Formats: sequence, structure tokens, C-alpha cells
Amino acid sequence: MLHYSYLTASTRDRLFARRPRELGPDSGAEALAVGLGATLYTPGTRPGLAEGILRRARSGCTSTVLCLEDAVPDAAVESAEDNVAGALAELAGLDAPTRARTLPLLFVRPRSPEQLLALGRRLGDAAGVLTGFVLPKFENASGRAERFLVALEQLNAELSARVPLRAMPIIEHPVTTHRESRPEALLAVRDLLEAHRDLVLSVRIGATDIASAYGLRRSRDLTIYHVAVVAEVIADVVGILGRADGGWVISGPVWEHYTNNERILRPLLRATPFDAANSGVLREQLLGANLDGLLREIELDLANGLLGKTVIHPSHVPLVHALHVVAHDEYLDALDIMAAEGGGAVASRSGVRMNEAKPHRAWARRTLLRADAFGVARPDVTFVDLLEASMK
Repeated sequence: MLHYSYLTASTRDRLFARRPRELGPDSGAEALAVGLGATLYTPGTRPGLAEGILRRARSGCTSTVLCLEDAVPDAAVESAEDNVAGALAELAGLDAPTRARTLPLLFVRPRSPEQLLALGRRLGDAAGVLTGFVLPKFENASGRAERFLVALEQLNAELSARVPLRAMPIIEHPVTTHRESRPEALLAVRDLLEAHRDLVLSVRIGATDIASAYGLRRSRDLTIYHVAVVAEVIADVVGILGRADGGWVISGPVWEHYTNNERILRPLLRATPFDAANSGVLREQLLGANLDGLLREIELDLANGLLGKTVIHPSHVPLVHALHVVAHDEYLDALDIMAAEGGGAVASRSGVRMNEAKPHRAWARRTLLRADAFGVARPDVTFVDLLEASMK
């Protein structure tokens, strides 16, 4: 996995002071989790699945989930399994250099522990193209979560792969999200994940399922943080599972809107950075597609401790990745903070903020991990320049 690999070498040199690093199976769970970026969900029923995966990877999609759960009608589960198994076998048939160069990180979202184990056994050697499984409605009051992890452990033992398949549990079940049961249920999830830490890649948040318990759905004009009951869940998930001292990478919830030019509220996408980059046309395109809402939500994700994001359309991918590239002044701050092992407070090199070595150290470490995955922009490069290059 290499972000921005589809750009020419000269374009990458123009945009990056430090290019993204290639990540692979040996990079470690935390590095891969930070680098997931925009994770594109695809229904397992989609025709031409293998070619679609390759096509989207060529345009910058670095992680994909093939869904056999809510995206598939109950009556179509069997045909979806056949379709997913056939696509993965087709991708596994590519020669090793082509696979390494072209495939995104691939995950399957099964409906149950039993389906996970059965599909993995059916795939056999073709399971080698997978990075892991997304585990829906992850709660352990019923023992469901532990059964998922035990099934994955069993599959790994049977496949005898050098790099084990990993889990990405989704927090979305009512027992983990309703106010009266949430603290106890999330603490139980934390303890279970800690007991299986070597299996867990990251934790995802199922905002659609959470909102559905209240009959809610946000509009294109609003972010998920405007939906108070969902925002409370996000805060608790980060507070219990996303702490800097031993937590997991938590990904941002899905942006579930396609292009539409209807709006009620005034857009909040400032003109200044686009004018400075002579990219007024790009701004109008983003506003016309209501993608300013997505940009706003990504910013709020990052501010609330979330990295990466679930998306449903390839056009969302470059926006997520552009906002995950580390700004040059932030990178310098992170380096200075990590170098100041004795503590203390000094002004940043940019002169616009104060760096306190001890309280900012966890932020600096995470920023450097993000820099490894997404790169560091040159001092005069903004997210507008990254979007301009990515969306041509």
C-alpha cells in the first residue's frame, strides 16, 4: 500500500517534502491502521468485482471492504458469497509482483463468525490476498464478539499464513451504543480486544446503525457530530478504546451521501485557499457535489481522535487522503516535541503556537505515524494543491 503512487514522480516531488512510505504486511498493525485512509465499502453482489477493485486501486483507493452483511439482501447472501470468493480467487491468480503493486488492503465483512470461518476455508490459498475481516455489531454481552475472534484465530491456524488475518471490529450494536449499557459494554469490548491484541488492526464506528436506533439520518448539510446521540457514542468509543496509552486506532464513520446540489444551509468552504491556488473551479465542483460537508466532517474526525474514514464512493477517497497528509509546520512541531525528552515549552518554528513536550508527545507520535503513511506536504503546499493533483 502506497498513497499517491498513481501520481507522477515529478508531481510527488512538487507536493511532498517527505513522500509517503510504502506499507505492507510487515509494517505492523498500528502503521497499517493509521495508513488505511479512505476505506471503500463495496457490496459483495457487485458484478465485475475483481476488475472494479483493481480500477479503483489504480486511482488511489488503498483499502476496500467487500460487504456480505447489511449491503446484501438476505435472499442474495449465497450468490454474494460466490461472487466474493470468485473475485478473490481471480485476484489471487495475479502474479506476485502485480498483486503487491496493484492490490489495496482487502477485507471481507461477514454476517457471522460461522460465515467468516466457512468463507475463509473456502478461499484456501486465495485468502492470502486478504488483510482481514470487518466484524459487524461487535458486542460481547452475548459472546458474539469472542466467537468472531475465536473463529478468526481458528482460521489463521488452519491457513498457517506467515502474516495472520486481522480483525476490524465495528462498534454499532445497541448494547455498546445505548446510554444505559454503553460504559459496561465498551469496557468489556476493551478487555476482549486486549486479550486478542495481536489480531486487532483497528476499531470502526457504525454511525448508520447507531443513528437507526433513533430513526435518524443526517443530511448533506450536517456532519455526524451534529447528531448528538451519535456524537456521544463517538466520544465514549474514543475515550475507552482510543487512548494514547494502549488504545487502538479508531476510524471515522461513513459519509453516506452521493453527489447532490440541493442544500438548505450555507456552505462553509472558504474561498481563500482555493483562490490562492488558482483553484476556484475546484471549489465550485466541491460545493456543487456537496462535498464541503465531507471535508468538514473529516476535519472534525481528526480533531476528535479518529483516523481514516469509511466511504461509499471513489470520489470521496482523495478528500480523505488530502486532509490526512501532514502539513509541513505540524511535522516540524512533531519532530521538535519528540526530540525534547526532558520536557519544557517553546514556541513552534512557525511562531503560531506553543509546543509543550510532555502533554503534546502523544500527538507528536501519532502525527509522525501519519506522516509515514500519507507523507508531509512542502511548506507552500495546501490540501487544495493535493486535491487538484488527485482529482484531475
